[in-house]
Amino acid sequence: MMNGTKRADITLGIRVLVVQKQDQRSGKLTEGIVKNLLTKSPSHPHGIKVRLESGIVGRVKEIMPGD
Repeated sequence: MMNGTKRADITLGIRVLVVQKQDQRSGKLTEGIVKNLLTKSPSHPHGIKVRLESGIVGRVKEIMPGD
């Protein structure tokens, strides 16, 4: 499983696990489909920030394997 620190690894429409701002302490992850990439830099140590199709914004912690 890939972590989400490199922007090049994340494409629109893939399934990912993100951590939301309010869940950073607990480490609770939310699963969803990437709608937008919000981080502009090529990498970020805490994960690339994305908006999911559900509207949730968070940093990618894991990229789910494709079918």
